[in-house]
Amino acid sequence: MTEGNPRTLLDIRQDIDAIDEQLVALLSKRVELAQEVGLIKGKDNRPYFTPERERQIYDKLDKINPGPLQSRQLSAIFREIISAARAAEKPLVAAYWGPPGTYTNLAAIQTFGASSSFSPQDSIQDVFHAVEHGKADYGVVPVENSVAGVVPETLDMFPQTNVKICAEIYIPIHHHLLSTAESLNDIERVYAGPQPAQQCKRWLRANLPNAQIIEVVPTAKAAEAALEDPKSAAIANMLGAEKVGIPVLMEHINDNASNRTRFIILGYNEPAKTGNDKTSVMFNLRNRPGELVTALRAFETHGVNLMMIESRPAQRATFEYIFYCDCAGHRTDEALQAAIETLKAYALETTILGSYPYRDPLDI
Repeated sequence: MTEGNPRTLLDIRQDIDAIDEQLVALLSKRVELAQEVGLIKGKDNRPYFTPERERQIYDKLDKINPGPLQSRQLSAIFREIISAARAAEKPLVAAYWGPPGTYTNLAAIQTFGASSSFSPQDSIQDVFHAVEHGKADYGVVPVENSVAGVVPETLDMFPQTNVKICAEIYIPIHHHLLSTAESLNDIERVYAGPQPAQQCKRWLRANLPNAQIIEVVPTAKAAEAALEDPKSAAIANMLGAEKVGIPVLMEHINDNASNRTRFIILGYNEPAKTGNDKTSVMFNLRNRPGELVTALRAFETHGVNLMMIESRPAQRATFEYIFYCDCAGHRTDEALQAAIETLKAYALETTILGSYPYRDPLDI
């Protein structure tokens, strides 16, 4: 374009239409190739959701992206392209802690894309069972929050089932106050889950000090309760507000602007090594002094970085605990293999819950 001879709007739109035709043809060809891949996977009984392959795609897109699209925008576009292509291979069902509008619903959509089928479940336990009993191909559950810590209901399910972790995703948490009331002065009750209430504690104390906090889980059900109660409000996300049809009275009421939750993807995949991986391990120990220190030394001895460790009461014995840890590396790495073998010498039981591509919590 030159200043003396600018292009008309019609000219630009004709170019856009021509590019759209090329995009449709290329996308159709991509789906045809995905269907070929699906035939091979079906014969070899391979999983149709391969987070390690998707990591390679997103990393490559980031490297070749010339702009002006931001990398996250390009990834969002390709998430839906991959979702549509995967659905052409084999439609997948992902169970999540529902109802629609929860953060777990959002995590499921951002993991599998809109072309997948989603099955809301009443509890975290139900998500595990849906995967274990073959009612869903995958499950999505929260496992830890940057402010409120781990989600115990998720960790407590691993000793009870045989499902594995095959991927993870971090979702930024933006809590909003939803209400049909016209002002904060009209609100007498706030419906919220324990974690959202904890994450908005300072805001609630400063702005609604006399309001009764009523525990309702998950966040979408809190929004439903507030819709039926004109003197109340709910703490929920924007997706929940849209699904329920309740107005947003106040935006971004969470105390920590960088609040985020880590969600794990449950399934039976064993993702291949990517070079930037995480492995989750579960183990229990004898109830003797120094056992934990001795066990953890296995990771130090072999140079394996521990990224998280948490304990939960063992359900089979009183005052005994099960330990969960996330380690840097893949289960096939020599250092991690050696560390786990050393750990087994001290632990009563050791279970690898999964190795999967590592996601940077800040890369969202």
